[in-house]
Amino acid sequence: MARNDGIDRTVARNQDVETADDLAKVQEHNEREKDSYSNEDIEPERSSLNVHFKAPTAGYAEMFEQMEQDKVISTRGLKADAVKYGELVFDVNSAYFYNHGGYEFAKQFYADAYKAAVEIVGGEQYILSAVMHADERNRAMSEALGEDVYHYHLHVVYIPVVKKQILWSKRCKDEALRGTVKETIMQVSRSKKWTSQIVLDEAGNPLLTSKGKKVLRPSYSILQDNFWEAMRSAGYTDVERGERGSTEEHLTVTQFKVAQEKQRLETMTAQIAQTEQTLNNTQAVIEKKEKELQSLQKQAKEQHAAALTVQEIRSMGKKTITGNVSFTPSECNILKDYAVTGLLVKAENSRLEEKLRSAQCSAAIWKQRYDALYNAYQELKKEVQPYLDAVKLAPEKVRAFFDELLTRTRQARQPTKPIRRKQDMER
Repeated sequence: MARNDGIDRTVARNQDVETADDLAKVQEHNEREKDSYSNEDIEPERSSLNVHFKAPTAGYAEMFEQMEQDKVISTRGLKADAVKYGELVFDVNSAYFYNHGGYEFAKQFYADAYKAAVEIVGGEQYILSAVMHADERNRAMSEALGEDVYHYHLHVVYIPVVKKQILWSKRCKDEALRGTVKETIMQVSRSKKWTSQIVLDEAGNPLLTSKGKKVLRPSYSILQDNFWEAMRSAGYTDVERGERGSTEEHLTVTQFKVAQEKQRLETMTAQIAQTEQTLNNTQAVIEKKEKELQSLQKQAKEQHAAALTVQEIRSMGKKTITGNVSFTPSECNILKDYAVTGLLVKAENSRLEEKLRSAQCSAAIWKQRYDALYNAYQELKKEVQPYLDAVKLAPEKVRAFFDELLTRTRQARQPTKPIRRKQDMER
């Protein structure tokens, strides 16, 4: 299982090519014989940059038949539906080549990888084709970095063979030859080529399970070890051993995207903080306006209550025989006071009503601004929530991951300062 730690790892995959139709498809893909491809990341205009470390002399099936005729290989005892072809795919994540200069570095790396493939297969004569693809664009990394990045990898189509000794039978007329080696052939056999090996202890004895069965080392593990050890021996000491079913390529792309978006995350986080502050300020303003509104409503209610005393005023006075109304001196003074007060209250009430309408309009505007800011805040928070969750769960690890990843990228891109000669230094 791949680890999301930014470490570059070698990956070697062994794939069976089971049928003639499968073989034809592999040939079309590897040799770029098709006019168009369903894989949109393949750029035919770059196919001339693909490198053959061993180019096929004919079709894969035709080469197999010729090798059988020339007795380079033997299908003796092979079942009709047996697997006769295999394909090795050697790979390292795109970031590794990107950080080391790209195409030229990849060519040298896979030239050395091809040497390892020859050893793994058992001889160059059993390899039908070996080609490094340089025309497959890494879309995710290209989008993350804003430039074209290509995923370099090596396809090796081979015939799985094992050395087999054919003995003279007991029916041989020459008794001296019976049971001795009659001939040695290279037998086509996928199952024998990729058998699991018995694990030995320090004393060289088979390692046993708790039930007494021998512990076996799977063939895919052997393949990964052989490829990694060969590349380390060739001088590529900055890569680690890959693992079965590795998704390291995709994880490394994600790391690049995270590294490129770290600044964007920080900006968005700042925007969220600013938006939260604005929301808080807006909420405070709304609360203040609501309090003012409540105060105005209370004042209006008090003024309305005061206006009800007019009923008391209307009850004053007595009608005379002539139809006029007579007031006592006290009532007359009260009416005068109420008249003056009423005019003042009416004016004040009109002013308060106007202020109330203005406050209501202002509160509505601030409410709209608050809703808009709140919705924007929710969208920003939703977009960066995975990052925020990661920071909340493991802040130190996330911070260390970003720092290490950016340091590695920065160091890889930093040009090497030329070494000044001694004479230059003396000047």
